[in-house]
Amino acid sequence: MLINTTPLAGAALVDLKLLDDDRGFFARAFCRQEFVDAGLEPLVEQANISFNHKAGTLRGFHYQLEPNAETKFVRCYRGAIYDVIVDLRPESPTYLQSFGAELNEDNRTAMYVPRDFAHAYLTLTDKAEVLYQVSTAYTPGAERGLRWDDPQLAVEWPIQPVVVSPKDAAWPLLSEVSVEAR
Repeated sequence: MLINTTPLAGAALVDLKLLDDDRGFFARAFCRQEFVDAGLEPLVEQANISFNHKAGTLRGFHYQLEPNAETKFVRCYRGAIYDVIVDLRPESPTYLQSFGAELNEDNRTAMYVPRDFAHAYLTLTDKAEVLYQVSTAYTPGAERGLRWDDPQLAVEWPIQPVVVSPKDAAWPLLSEVSVEAR
C-alpha cells in the first residue's frame, strides 16, 4: 500500500501497490501493520457496502460522537465517487476545513477518514458501489450530520447532487448548532 497524507492532518489517501504479471495484478488492500506504521488507527469493527443507482446520489455528511466516534476506510469498487471529509476537531488548525478526492474503479484509491471527521460522498456514475470499513459499530443515538450544502463549509462538488435522502437534507447548518452539539 502507498499511504499519502492530505492537507487535513491524520487523513490519508491510500493507493494500491500493484504486483503485475501476465495474469493481472495482486495488491494488499488493507494491512494493519502498515496502518500502525503510518500512525493510522487500524481497527475494523464492521464493513459496509453501499450501492447507488444514479449518478448525483449524495450520502452524508455523517459522523458519530464519542465514545462511538469512528474511523472509516472507504474505497469505490464500481463506478466513481467524489469523497469528502471535514475536520471536526476544534483544537485542529484545519478545523472545519474539507478535503475531497475522486475514488473510482480505475484508480482504486481509498480514503482514510480519522475519528472526529464528517464524511460524505457524491456518486459520479450510475451503479457506483462503495465498500467501507469502520472502527466502531453504527450507533443511532451517537449519529450526527452536517448539511452537504452548508455555505460555511463551501464544498465544491463536481456535479450537482440530484438524489439526497430527507435525513441528509435535514441536517442543520453549522450556524444553527453549538460547537458542543457537533
